Amino acid sequence: MNFKRITLLAGHYGSGKTNIAVNLALELRKQEKNTAVADLDIVNPYFRTLDSRRAFEEAGIRLIVSQYANTNLDAPALPQEMYAVVDDKTLHSVIDVGGDDRGALALGRISPAIREENDFDMFLVVNFYRPLTRDIPSILEVKREIETACGLPFTGIINNSNLGAETDADVVLASVPFIRELTEASGLPLLFTSVEARLVPELTGKIDKLFPMTLQKRPV
Repeated sequence: MNFKRITLLAGHYGSGKTNIAVNLALELRKQEKNTAVADLDIVNPYFRTLDSRRAFEEAGIRLIVSQYANTNLDAPALPQEMYAVVDDKTLHSVIDVGGDDRGALALGRISPAIREENDFDMFLVVNFYRPLTRDIPSILEVKREIETACGLPFTGIINNSNLGAETDADVVLASVPFIRELTEASGLPLLFTSVEARLVPELTGKIDKLFPMTLQKRPV
């Protein structure tokens, strides 16, 4: 899989961006890239990427989060370290933009530099089983809101349709027609369908462009 220097993940709340960000960063590091994960969900006092801090440290991946991460303070301040994403051209960054247009507003502070360099992809992460993104018009509305808020266009779609622990191969297969309809309606290509690694043997040959994931676990 080829990556641009900056990979942005955006979509509705609960679409699964964080798990994908973690797995993409680990994949980049396997390619011996100088890698960072940046969490832009500055309106949420709980930062999910922080759960993978140990895995990132072991892999040599830089983690960029707010100084208020995992505290009970909700301080919408872009961490100063975030500017390394655009300033350090040796850094391959995966950015978890956050939910809907609220997280995208924060991205707007660095989007002019991202747009000028033009070495980025922004992927719309979709889970058709979430209550507010079960139809094409709703997803397209989320897409428009995010693009307007951050000033960057989406370049592709990631199908992350799942029912959590209840997900099986049939659940994933049932999302394929919806994704096909979404790609036609949006004009955006499908990058991949992300699935838990245990489902890959059942889905191989049935779905193209599978991306196996190890799901993020809460530290104990």
